[in-house]
Parts: sequence; structure tokens; C-alpha cells
Amino acid sequence: MGGKGFVGTRGGQGLLAAGAAAVLLAGCGGGGGDAKAAALDKGKVASVLPDAKAVPGWRMYMKPEAQKPVPEYPPSVCVARTKEQRETACNKVTSWGASAFVRKADATTLNFWTLAYKDEKAADAAYDVLIKWYGGDRVGVNAEKVDLGSPGAEREANRAAVGTMGGPATIAQVRVGTTVLGISTGTEGKSTVPDKEVKAFAAMFAERAQQAQNGEKPSAALPGS
Repeated sequence: MGGKGFVGTRGGQGLLAAGAAAVLLAGCGGGGGDAKAAALDKGKVASVLPDAKAVPGWRMYMKPEAQKPVPEYPPSVCVARTKEQRETACNKVTSWGASAFVRKADATTLNFWTLAYKDEKAADAAYDVLIKWYGGDRVGVNAEKVDLGSPGAEREANRAAVGTMGGPATIAQVRVGTTVLGISTGTEGKSTVPDKEVKAFAAMFAERAQQAQNGEKPSAALPGS
């Protein structure tokens, strides 16, 4: 996947070279349950990722882009603690992608990523592995839970006063059917992205994933678009 990669990363080969640290540099929906759980191909994964119309008030840094993983370049946003966990969460990804935004007024960043699996069972197992990495204090010391409401079948979000960009940060993860979705925010300043905004991001993103699995073109967007 070419392009600039996640906001706040060093130069390189986009997401492929950015690595998992990219997620943390930037910060480290819908109803409950899954109506349908269809597998998504690369094109549909790209359509799930929010674009500029879906996130008004933010400037797009990296347009929605997806690819099929290859052994030489596993999904950089898929991070696990052990070889066995990587086999469960990362080696079974069928397609993945990301999009990234910035809000110039306060130097805040916003990243979205999607990991797609062949079925709901595989996505469920992957979610359990990934949340062990992205959950808890991964976003920063003394992280606090963020209430996301009930998007998807599983969800968790955490906020810390100091993330790897130096300011407040959040990381959220949601499973919708055959997909595991990630969201991160971060800033070099002092302005925290409000919990209600993180909740809105998660609801919108989860709805887009559900729309794609229902065979629809994802159209969910935040108010104002």
C-alpha cells in the first residue's frame, strides 16, 4: 500500500513500512450484534474505510486504500504478542486497509483501519488476540475506558492523557461480523478528542462495515457531511 501512511509517521513505504508504531503515534455505531457476516474482498474493505465525506471537519491525509496481505508485508496494524497469536490474528487476514486524517487547528490526528477475515469465527478469534495488544494501557499510562455504546458485536476503547505524540490519545477496536475495525486519535497539543466524538467515529465506522456486509455501498457518515 503506497501513499503517506498514517499521520505522524516517519517517511517510508506507506503503511507497509510504517509498522505498528504508526498506530500508536496517532493515538496510542450502528446497533449491537451483527445482522449479516459476509466476507469482504479488497474493494469492499476499501469502501468501508471512511473518506473525506464521512468525516467532515477533518482533512484527509491518506485516502482509503486496501490490499491483500503478502508474507513479506503482513498488515502493519495487526500486532500480537506471540507467534501463535500472530497466526490467529494476522496470518488469517484476507484483506486490510486504512485511511488517515488531520485537524490542522489543533494538530490532532485520526486513523481508521480494517482487518477482514474469511468468516465471523476467524474475526472473533482475531479480535480477542488484538484487544490484548490494543486494549488497556496500550494507548498510554493510566488509560481510562471510553464508553462506545453498542456498535458491532464486540468493542473496547481507552483514552490516556499522554500518548506517544505527547498529548491525549485514544485507541478503539470494534468487531463487526467478519471484520475487526480500529480507530486511533492523538495530538501534540493538549486538546483531547471528546469521548462523544470517539463514540461517533465508532458508530459510523461500524455501520459502514455492516452496510458492506449487507451487500450495500457504505454511506454512513458523521453529521455535517
